[in-house]
Amino acid sequence: MEKKIIVSACLAGGPCRYDGKAQTNETAAMLVAAGKAVPVCPECMGGLPTPRVPAEIEGGSGEDVLCGKARVIASDGEVRFDVTDAFLKGAEEALRIAREVGADEAILKANSPSCGFGTIYDGTFSGARKEGNGVAAALLSQSGIKVRSL
Repeated sequence: MEKKIIVSACLAGGPCRYDGKAQTNETAAMLVAAGKAVPVCPECMGGLPTPRVPAEIEGGSGEDVLCGKARVIASDGEVRFDVTDAFLKGAEEALRIAREVGADEAILKANSPSCGFGTIYDGTFSGARKEGNGVAAALLSQSGIKVRSL
C-alpha cells in the first residue's frame, strides 16, 4: 500500500470549519483528488457539529490538553463550555486514521485549536494568537508524524 498523508478536511474543500465553511487550499485539494491524501476533521470526528461555536485552548497548548493541564473551551460570547473531551476523541481518531493509511506527514489548518501547528489562538477569544499547537497536531507530532500548517 502506498503511503498517504492526512490533510485537514477544510483545506481539501470540506465545509467543516466551525463556521460551516471550507478554507480550500489548492495543493491540499489536489492531493486528496489524486488519492495521495486522506482528509480528516478532528473536531467533527470528535462529535462536534458543523457549524459549531468557536473554541480555543485555555491555559496552555495542545500538549497541555493531552496531559490534562489545559482545556478546550467553546464560547458564543455569552456562554462558555468545556469541549476538551471532543477534541481529545477527535485527535485520537485522526491518529488512528493516519496509522491506518501509513501516513508519516500531515498538512493541517493553521491556528486551529485542533489542527494548528506552531501558532494557535490564545484562549481569550480576542483574535490574539500565541505560540503552540492544537490538540490533534500535538498528538500527531508526538506520535512521529511530521506536521505542517497551511
